[in-house]
Amino acid sequence: MVTNISLQEKTVLYLNGVSKSFDGFKAINNLNMMIKPGELRAIIGPNGAGKTTMMDIITGKTRPDSGDVYFNNEVDLTRHSEAEIANMGIGRKFQKPTVVETLSVFENLELALKGKRRVWDSLFFTLSAQGRARIDDVFEIIGLGPRRSILAGALAHGEKQRLEIGMLLVQSPELLLIDEPAAGMTDEETAHLAELLKSIAGTHSVVVVEHDMEFVRSLNATVTVLHEGSVLAEGPLDKVQKNERVIEVYLGR
Repeated sequence: MVTNISLQEKTVLYLNGVSKSFDGFKAINNLNMMIKPGELRAIIGPNGAGKTTMMDIITGKTRPDSGDVYFNNEVDLTRHSEAEIANMGIGRKFQKPTVVETLSVFENLELALKGKRRVWDSLFFTLSAQGRARIDDVFEIIGLGPRRSILAGALAHGEKQRLEIGMLLVQSPELLLIDEPAAGMTDEETAHLAELLKSIAGTHSVVVVEHDMEFVRSLNATVTVLHEGSVLAEGPLDKVQKNERVIEVYLGR
């Protein structure tokens, strides 16, 4: 159990002194970060800042060389596999949507719900009334109810992104890690996505890695700036945008 966090300070994710090197290159360097339950957090930084490696460490894809990574104050994520971490309630969405385009929108959500079950159970899976109700709830959240019967391949790019977030939500995760969701979106799609992420924060903790500063602004969230594998600055976007080091290494003048 984490001992240097106040008992009153409940965290959903806690990284302390985390470092990771690849062939002598320090991708993560003494990284410290804390996410509270229900928090929406934006992570920004230049290419090579360590954003993807950080996500890989949290989800068990990569093991840190040193440091602590705790979920809900007491679960040491470094001791668990990717599958175990996913089943604990940590969902990850990659930049490119990975929906099954030959299945309907509804079937994609059904598949995601089924995917949380053990292999043996999945062989005999039938959708229960509770499962159907959960899918209906997610349709309401992601705003794709009228599109439920069409093939996922027919969705617009922004709709596919929302569907994939729905595929995470149907499994009721505590923490969602979302990687560059606004890439390739129209302004309207970006606005819809920002509202979606803000609506699910509170019920879920959401960490968004993003480069689009207007999208980050629309999230109205605390922003963490990574540089060379550690936190360079943290706070509201207006504050970090005025930080001289952030301007120098990332935003430019």
